[in-house]
Amino acid sequence: MPRYPATVRLLFVALRVAVGAAIAIAAFSQLSHTISLRASQGYDDPGFYVQNFLSFFTIDSNLLAAVALLIGAVVLLRTTGAEPTWFTVVRLAATTYMTVTLVVYNTLLRGVQLPDGETLWWSNEILHVVGPAYVLLDWLFAPGRNRLEWSRIWVIVVFPLIWTTYTLIRGTLVDDLVSGSPWYPYPFLNPANFENGYLSVAFFVVMITGIFLATAAGAITVSRRWGPEPVAPA
Repeated sequence: MPRYPATVRLLFVALRVAVGAAIAIAAFSQLSHTISLRASQGYDDPGFYVQNFLSFFTIDSNLLAAVALLIGAVVLLRTTGAEPTWFTVVRLAATTYMTVTLVVYNTLLRGVQLPDGETLWWSNEILHVVGPAYVLLDWLFAPGRNRLEWSRIWVIVVFPLIWTTYTLIRGTLVDDLVSGSPWYPYPFLNPANFENGYLSVAFFVVMITGIFLATAAGAITVSRRWGPEPVAPA
């Protein structure tokens, strides 16, 4: 990876702070909107909606990305060469999760209709398009990215698998306060939506896991071709 001039590094510092802040504002604005809307409808249980909010993979990915971007801004200000390997792994996770969010939302979920007024359109676009697109571009072009070993790919799939297990178990235990039916963050994880039940859910889980692995592999390939050699441990 070439050494970037100070002006380019400062540009990425500004972009990371701006996008990280935008993601945080978009996420918490949507949460506040949902809590206020449900309270006006007579469903005043903020704790329930906070739990649901944090159960969306999109939200978890965006919060990770926001933290990574803000830390990354500090890293760029404090270093002139390659960033610490641990931080490149964090960036790899954020890039993989946000890229999958970008792909899955815009191919499987964009057409899903929600009741009018439930979603802040600008927040939705930041969390599903603007934020993910920038994180991907940051991985490709921002200075400091380290060269990663292939073994790092398995670190990336741990959280999605834990999240999927948690989601499927929680869906059998938690009912939506409005509809009274089991609550799942995404329709393709609800077995009641399919004639084949959990078999269809398993198909989607396997497919999306494959997308995670392919995305992480692509990101690692970029780091290995255009990143510095890893520093040997002392």
